Amino acid sequence: MSTPATAPDEVAVIATNHGQMVVEFWSDVAPNTVENFKKLARQGFYDGTAFHRVIRGFMIQGGDPLTKNPADEARWGTGDPGYKIKAEFNARKHVRGVLSMARSASPDSAGCQFFVCHGDAAFLDGQYTAFGTLLRGLETLEKIATTPCRSAGERSPSRPVERVHVESIRIVNRAELPA
Repeated sequence: MSTPATAPDEVAVIATNHGQMVVEFWSDVAPNTVENFKKLARQGFYDGTAFHRVIRGFMIQGGDPLTKNPADEARWGTGDPGYKIKAEFNARKHVRGVLSMARSASPDSAGCQFFVCHGDAAFLDGQYTAFGTLLRGLETLEKIATTPCRSAGERSPSRPVERVHVESIRIVNRAELPA
């Protein structure tokens, strides 16, 4: 992944039980989405959530607070932080490693759930808010995206057989990253 000439100082370090991913934010095209994600991460909102929807070649989706409780599995994918944010559709492409907001049918229905593209998904361009890209961790994305899945009511299996979860998301200064 290339780094823009004027890279923002803060990045997200997403620690999972399958490894770590580091995300660079696109504050220039999705400032409110980036600030919302950072706010939730700093509050520990994402800690303990699961990647509840994994589709090899497409994306891995997480960030639903309901995934912290296995008893709520029937409702996974419907949780939010208690509010919705306005979409910030932009010209950034949904390609491998891009971080974007998940939402329901309504464009302004995102709140906390996010996904990382495992493959190119041009059909999402201009329809979902892309707000960052992986600087590091493509191998972790690959491990998660290729984990065995079972059906959770949909046509093709997308629920990981074994829990894939976020241990923490820390917002740190890029200079704090090890070389």
